[in-house]
Amino acid sequence: MGSQNAPTRKKVTLQTLQALYRKGEPITTMTAYDFPSAHVADKAGMEIVLVGDSLAMVGLGMEDTSEVTLEDMLLHCRSVARATKSAFIIGDLPMGCYEISPSQALSSAITMVKQGRVHGIKLEGGADYAPSIKAITTAGIPVLAHVGLTPQRQHALGGFRVQGKTSAAAVEVLEDALAVQEAGAFATVVEAVPASVAALITSRLRIPTIGIGAGSGCSGQVLVQADMAGNYPPGRFLPRFVKKYGDVWGEAEKAIRAYGAEVKKREFPAPEHTYPIPENELQDFERLVNAQFPVANPK
Repeated sequence: MGSQNAPTRKKVTLQTLQALYRKGEPITTMTAYDFPSAHVADKAGMEIVLVGDSLAMVGLGMEDTSEVTLEDMLLHCRSVARATKSAFIIGDLPMGCYEISPSQALSSAITMVKQGRVHGIKLEGGADYAPSIKAITTAGIPVLAHVGLTPQRQHALGGFRVQGKTSAAAVEVLEDALAVQEAGAFATVVEAVPASVAALITSRLRIPTIGIGAGSGCSGQVLVQADMAGNYPPGRFLPRFVKKYGDVWGEAEKAIRAYGAEVKKREFPAPEHTYPIPENELQDFERLVNAQFPVANPK
């Protein structure tokens, strides 16, 4: 798995994404956190592969996204970059590496591109972070913004709550989206906003909206790969907006249980899974062993 064949489709660039937006063709986005998940997302034709800070919970078993560090993200971005040959790679700036000032945000973005090998970055926040977005885009780094529900600020928002459920709150989301657009973001994620509100916001922007829990009226969609592929244990809570397209966990558990059972019964490995030795060499080896090495385990 450490090497790949030549890409079977053209490299996705900002121009590719802008062309899709102009045509009204939805932009497909999928999270990935390591070489295998990025490899399959790229092979399946995703236009954007996002190394999201949801890595914290999905990949590292943390409580929430506030725990993951820039160093964590860099390691996983590099792994994703090695596998992704066609999709446009976005790396999430985690909490704590961009909020202090635009210069801090720019420094972290440069680090993400140079060391993480991504093509652009994502950061959460609307109008308050427009100066940071401006600084990053002025330096030539594409920015995917993120408005609506911003999980890094879940405690300030009172938890993972739907945003824009009143007229005044919806206007705030729109104003945030307009602010990040004017700051130079090439697109913005719109998370956990009523579908009708997200559609109206989308219609007032000149940049694509990538929805997650925001309805089909957005310019594209993103989901967490582990959620949509069913790669999680039974009973785990899933947000309403997640559709389960597969059962990776169930298939993996079934395969591992079958392996364990065959090992216990000595059915695996079978002869076709082993390497032969010429009979005369085996006989010579057996004579040497019997003559020089006592049996250590008579059983």
